[in-house]
Amino acid sequence: MAAPPTPLSEGDDIPGMSLATDSYRPSPPRREPGVALTFDDGPDPVWTPRVLEALDRARARATFFVVTPQARRFPGLVSAALAAGHEVELHCREHVRHTDLHREEAAADTREGLRDLRALGVRPRLWRPPWGALSPWTAGLAAGFGLELALWTEDTHDWRGDRAPEMLSSIGATLGPGSAVLMHDGLGPGARRSGCGETVGLVEGLVASIRARGCEPAPLGQIPTAPPEPGEAVGA
Repeated sequence: MAAPPTPLSEGDDIPGMSLATDSYRPSPPRREPGVALTFDDGPDPVWTPRVLEALDRARARATFFVVTPQARRFPGLVSAALAAGHEVELHCREHVRHTDLHREEAAADTREGLRDLRALGVRPRLWRPPWGALSPWTAGLAAGFGLELALWTEDTHDWRGDRAPEMLSSIGATLGPGSAVLMHDGLGPGARRSGCGETVGLVEGLVASIRARGCEPAPLGQIPTAPPEPGEAVGA
């Protein structure tokens, strides 16, 4: 790994935005116990529109953790997600585990990612680091940017190419109030599939399963969750 760049002050404000205050948006209370539907590694010009269509058919809202160069490349998809009532939050600029980075490198990636989203009119308050891999300094870095770390409780492993019924069966036993389900609307590093069709096919069945449990799918920002422990690593 190359020598780390000059240390950056991760708490610096992006012009026109105070990371400590402006990035926070209070969420309205919910009547039903919530289950969060979350999607990583988009937006993708082929698969994100299909995921949005599936969510619309299911009358469900979700959270999209975006790779910011993709968001800048396809701003219409970001606008479409927001217009439909979904959350758009920060994933990364470069999809690299924090355990493979120096703190200063991750700070630079995060700052640039926030600037990318700010240019699109998006003010994230949630951050899902790549792979869900956390270094001991990740939580402090998030706090410095005014961000809340957001991982997941149920992993569909859709990146492996599993079929929709298999994915629904694999997470069904633990799905319940406060769950956060991990899916992908893009093909990130490590993906073993050529498309996200099975994820699209999973959405409506997953929403029906959630409602059958007396819960309601919701964006992650509307569901209280416990913060992850520093150093925790989750996912593939």
